[in-house]
Amino acid sequence: MVVGVDDSPAGVEALTTAIEYAKKLGAEVDAVFVSHVPATVLAAMGGVPNVGEEFAATQRQQVWARMRPVMDAAPVTVHGVDLEGYPPDALVAHAALVDADLVVVGTRGRGELASLLLGSTSHRVVNHAPCNVLVVRHQEESR
Repeated sequence: MVVGVDDSPAGVEALTTAIEYAKKLGAEVDAVFVSHVPATVLAAMGGVPNVGEEFAATQRQQVWARMRPVMDAAPVTVHGVDLEGYPPDALVAHAALVDADLVVVGTRGRGELASLLLGSTSHRVVNHAPCNVLVVRHQEESR
């Protein structure tokens, strides 16, 4: 099982849900964080050496600091996986690589217009994953 994680409450909810399903199914979980520095950020930081790498390293540290307690308390094996690239494509590629039976992704609750303009990781994963996808709705969205 593959779950996409990030430094957000929705990322924690996705990981927690993936762990619950993995326990029921007797599966292991790959918690996948994809470092992605948008081109607009890189352009704004132009000329500064290694800024993109430092930004990605900071992202990774924040994500794993948030996810590690959940992973350590899990009743199943959870592997932390760091990838780089465009998050939905990297999740889909990793799911294919490990022959995943399920990909779990969270939602951010940006609303329809923002998702249309900014793109939606969950939407792209649903449409391109080589297996079933479970989209975990962030709790604030269901209120």
